[in-house]
Amino acid sequence: MSSVALIDDHESVRLGLSAALDAADFTVVFSGAGVAEYLEHRRRTASRPADVVLLDLTLGDGTTVTENVARLVADGSSVVIHSVADRPAAVREALVAGAAGVISKSSPLDDVLAAVRTVARGDALNNVEWASAIDGDRAFADAQLAAREREVLRLYATGLPLKAVAERLGVAYSTAKENITRIRVKYVEVGRPAPTKVDLLRRAMEDGIVLPPEDSPPEPTPPAEAVSSGP
Repeated sequence: MSSVALIDDHESVRLGLSAALDAADFTVVFSGAGVAEYLEHRRRTASRPADVVLLDLTLGDGTTVTENVARLVADGSSVVIHSVADRPAAVREALVAGAAGVISKSSPLDDVLAAVRTVARGDALNNVEWASAIDGDRAFADAQLAAREREVLRLYATGLPLKAVAERLGVAYSTAKENITRIRVKYVEVGRPAPTKVDLLRRAMEDGIVLPPEDSPPEPTPPAEAVSSGP
């Protein structure tokens, strides 16, 4: 059962989310108005970090989205921005700081719950709000990967072990590893760090190197003569 913390300075929003999460078998471990309050709760109770933190983009305590997301990610939680998402620059700021994705406050509760489930599983959240945040921002999307680096990233991010990537491309394991290191460095240089394999998958989807699951082409149907009719 995944644990969730709610950080929003509107109590009514927190109450509605808490009820929906409880009904969906999540464990709400904290509900409050600020990141500092949550971290103090963690320190006082010696509790584990929440699997997912639903965080409002703008809080009323004067903190910035960058510092809030960075503190929560450093504490060990995945962060989903739950906001009206009408400030693309601030949303991009949150994503650069390490947020796992964004879901609009205007979304149906079922979509919010689905987003939390996706991130709790460790999967990349790729939705309309995410696309809108990076649309038109070339600096955000351009890590200037070489052709070989893009191919290594495509294979590695979609699940192949690095050794298998090297074998598939006919290169040494050390070469494939060096490519992944260079890829990570390039993403850091454009403000889009990718320290984990999930992060690399997210970057690959953002840059069109890997298709999101819903956009993946269907498996080809074998010709009729190739289908066994059985004994």
